[in-house]
Amino acid sequence: MVYDLVNQSFVTTFTLIGFSEYPHLWAPLFFIFLTIYMVTVVGNLGIIVVIRINPKLQTPMYFFLTHLAFLDMCYSSVFTPKLLEILVVENRIITLEGCMIQYFFRCTFVITEMFMLAVMAYDRFVAVCNPLLYTVTMSRQLCALLIAGTYLYGGLCSVILTYSLWQLSYCGPGIINHFGCEYSAVLSASCSDPSFSQIVCLFISIFSESCSLLITLASYVVIVVTIMRMPSKGGLRKAFSTCASHLTAISIFHGVILLLYCVPSSTRSMLLVKVATALYTVLVPMLNPLIYSLRNKDVKETVRRFLHSKLHPQLI
Repeated sequence: MVYDLVNQSFVTTFTLIGFSEYPHLWAPLFFIFLTIYMVTVVGNLGIIVVIRINPKLQTPMYFFLTHLAFLDMCYSSVFTPKLLEILVVENRIITLEGCMIQYFFRCTFVITEMFMLAVMAYDRFVAVCNPLLYTVTMSRQLCALLIAGTYLYGGLCSVILTYSLWQLSYCGPGIINHFGCEYSAVLSASCSDPSFSQIVCLFISIFSESCSLLITLASYVVIVVTIMRMPSKGGLRKAFSTCASHLTAISIFHGVILLLYCVPSSTRSMLLVKVATALYTVLVPMLNPLIYSLRNKDVKETVRRFLHSKLHPQLI
């Protein structure tokens, strides 16, 4: 395909379409997304605070959970405020620089979380399959190294992907049929050859998703085999309960991402892209603190004691 750039008007701002084709839904969507966002911020901050104030929760599993909550809060905050803004104001403009910054941080947090979930799967593998050496194996140094690795990899991938988009030319009318700078929506506004950017995105997406899923699946295959060999019913129940919350979070996160990127293009509409993006940038970050708090006795007990101390300080 030959891209003719002659007489094209290059743009430095974009207009976000969002859900403008459904004006009757603006008010309900605004209140729904605002409520979800508030629950997300409060829930994830609550998880971080609960883990910090309870000495019993100073373990590798909760150390990783703290970072998961931080990532959920961050990547929800990249898209949701702009989504709320374009639902209530007529001005839906975002600059090219602002768009690239938004894409960079969104990409960083999503890829980092993808590998954070894989690291947590490895942590559960060590806890179930080698419990006696768990604290020795998952040392502070190893935990810090794993955390640093996930953030560095997420940042590196985002730099490469953002640079590949930055090198493209964007022509008028500069309309992005989305509520944020999602990759395919930004690419559709380009008037230059996107082949290099598409190849880079395809390679990074397949490599990242494959590696994170491979680590996760390999960890849980060994976990399941180990659990099935346990003679004690109580031990089996306890081992499964330590993994159930994490499995739920992984299933939701990867399920939505696969829905977004693995549905054939012929059957995928921009409405589906918007809905799927909203699911993993607005809804999924809210679900993680609920999943981990509702299924975790230590977290629930810490919250109960904290609320009791605040409501009845005279009893302390």
